[in-house]
Amino acid sequence: MLFTLADTAFGYACNAHGQTAVAQAAGIDFIRPGRIGERLVAVAEERVRAGRSGVYDVTVATEAGDTVALFRGRSRVVSAGLQSRDPQADAESR
Repeated sequence: MLFTLADTAFGYACNAHGQTAVAQAAGIDFIRPGRIGERLVAVAEERVRAGRSGVYDVTVATEAGDTVALFRGRSRVVSAGLQSRDPQADAESR
């Protein structure tokens, strides 16, 4: 679950520029276990973006700021723009 939370934050961060980006690689270091009832927050930071590649760090922490996991993801842009999930809206915009 910690990886999924971090990967989701990474996905939002690497797609924030309006281009479709996918994970090229990702890894996580688990610092300590999450505990039942503990609310966790994932914060993604773009480290570098060059051409079609990017590197992002995600920190998963408790609301009190205790680090639970550190994630690093590498992204790759695969197309020029994000497309709507509405085929009719896509057709109308052409």
